[in-house]
Order: sequence, then C-alpha cells, then structure tokens
Amino acid sequence: MIKFGPSGNSESFYAAGYAHTEQAAAFVKERGLDCFEYSFGRGVRFFTPEKTEAVKSAFERAGVEFSVHAPYFINFANPDNEMAEKSYGYVLDSALAAKSLGGKRIVFHPAAQGKAAREEAVALTETRLKVLRDLIYENGLQDRMFCPETMGKLAQIGTVEEITRFCEIDPIYTPCIDFGHINAREQGSLKTSSDYRARLEYMIERLGYERMKHFHCHFSKIMYGAKGEIKHLTFEDEVYGPDFEPLAVALKDLDLEPYIVSESAGRQTEEAMEMKKTYFGL
Repeated sequence: MIKFGPSGNSESFYAAGYAHTEQAAAFVKERGLDCFEYSFGRGVRFFTPEKTEAVKSAFERAGVEFSVHAPYFINFANPDNEMAEKSYGYVLDSALAAKSLGGKRIVFHPAAQGKAAREEAVALTETRLKVLRDLIYENGLQDRMFCPETMGKLAQIGTVEEITRFCEIDPIYTPCIDFGHINAREQGSLKTSSDYRARLEYMIERLGYERMKHFHCHFSKIMYGAKGEIKHLTFEDEVYGPDFEPLAVALKDLDLEPYIVSESAGRQTEEAMEMKKTYFGL
C-alpha cells in the first residue's frame, strides 16, 4: 500500500499541546496517516533505552511506519578522507538508531560538488558509496533501506541520473525522490503527469520495477532561484511548484506505491493528509 505522512512534527502538533516523539504516532494515525520521518539532521542522537522502547512501541501500536533522515552534513564527495569517514559514521549511526526504533528506511544527502569538476565529484561519491555498502553488510544492516536523495541546489550532487547511478551499486540503495528538489534544480520542470512519468520511467528502466515499486518520496512546494532550491513552502503558494495531483496520476498509471513524506513548511501533517485525499480521490 502507498503510505503518506509528515517529516517531523507540524505546527499543529505543538499547538495541540504535544511535545514528545512517541506522541506523534497517535497524532498522525488519528489523522489517517501511515508513516512518519524523524530527522537526525543536526546529528544522530541515541535515545535512552526507556525512550527508545516508548517510541518504538508507540509507532508499532499505531501501525505507523517509522523512517529517519540522516544528518544534513554528510558529503561523500569531500576530498578529505577523514571527513568521508565521518560521513560513513553518520549513515551507519542513523541506521543503528533507526533499527532500535523499528525504522527500516534511512534517507541521506549524498554529496556537494565543492571545487571539483562535476564528474570527478560524482565518481568519488560513487566510490565512497561502494565502501558504505561494504560497511552496511559488515554491520549486519542490509535489512534496512538506504535512500540517497535527489537534491535541490545545483551545487549538490543528486540529479535523477546521479541518484539512479548510485542506486545501481547495490539493492540496499533505494531512491529517495524529492520532487520539490527536482523541480527547483530544473527551474520548474514538473508540470504535467508526463513530466513525472518521464523521471519515474527512467528510473524503472535502470533499476527495475520491483526496486521502484515502493521507493521513498519527499514532496513539497519549494521556492527556487538561479542556483536552485531556496526554501520550502506550503501548498498555499501559487508561484512555485510542483503540484501533487499530476504525480498522483503518474503513480497510479505506473502502479507505484511509494512512501510519501510531506516536507511542507510547518504544515507537513495537513498537507500529507491533503495528498492522501487527492490520491484516493482520483
């Protein structure tokens, strides 16, 4: 089944008087949602055993699937090997934390181009992701899904083609397709169902239908400029895209059932609900 949910807690969660991660399980379930993404964006924080059990149990009882986002400062194109070692650690620690909390999916930003030529940075990222693959197996984490994300700034590594290339390394890698990021870096390219289908069909052709059936997805409207992504918006914005309904049509046409996470600014729970309603209303 396709799943919808928020990235982190929306403003309405706190306005309702809630403050704790374990409370998010019932909060999103009561609103008809199916998944929740917890961010380790500023660093991996392992909960106490008591907190870990409380969070894991709450999401299991609610039947809400749990995923995590690894720290934002991961960069597998960094020419400094010592910094690359830290990036391996960030991903592995995120996976260990996710596993302790009952989560199966780990989303991560692959790299930044820096001063290197584009292909040089992409090739170095690919090499490092092969090392990461080996570390994942060595640590017995191959039962998790590791999701390199399409990125929204031109200076970041993470086009559709680059993420597909990285996922060809090994089946442990599943794409995280952030359509807001794609639209931002491609200056408003996603308008019709055919626009979405073109990207999805490319990835299906390269990775296979079974690999793509339940891919990971981030969705929000995003303001962009000449260098790509500027900031996340809400569906109320009428200037920037992309719109969700054409994607919903493409997903149904292609019989894909991803895990769709709303990253809208402050309204991620409400807009996850809106996407679910749109999808099932078609």
